[in-house]
Amino acid sequence: MRRRMYFLLPDVRSAKVVHNELLLAKIEERYMHVIAKEGTTLDDLPEAGIRQKTDLVHGLQIGLVLGGFTGMFLSTLALMMNFIVHGLEVWSVGSLVFGGALFGAFASSMIAVNVSNTRLKSFLPDVEQGRILFMVDVPIHRLKEITLLIEGHHPEADMRGIDPQIPAFP
Repeated sequence: MRRRMYFLLPDVRSAKVVHNELLLAKIEERYMHVIAKEGTTLDDLPEAGIRQKTDLVHGLQIGLVLGGFTGMFLSTLALMMNFIVHGLEVWSVGSLVFGGALFGAFASSMIAVNVSNTRLKSFLPDVEQGRILFMVDVPIHRLKEITLLIEGHHPEADMRGIDPQIPAFP
């Protein structure tokens, strides 16, 4: 289990130093994500991807649930109106629920990919001023160690908290 740590750095140079120190602390690069003002050259820093920048995961989850409930409602309605052939009720209901969940997940993820990540809203003014948002996903048992590493070696780093949970799948 991992937690996402957020901190702001003043420039790309200090972000590179923190990046190298985290690599030396055996934090893999795939768990580091950097967001900077548009047009900023990040060089070798790991830029945040679509999953970190948008509400894709949240939209996918909501669409899956709402689509599943819609499929369940429609299958119940079809059963009550005798639109489903007797003997195929279980298959028909299951396929409508599953199809609704898939369609809901698809539709909502297409919308959510165009929406900024709501968790990052509080950081955007600082990023627009030229600061670097550094996100690192750290195993729970190493949170204190990594926090002390960053705060101890980088007084310019502005620690902005820890996310209570991050998506479980990579």
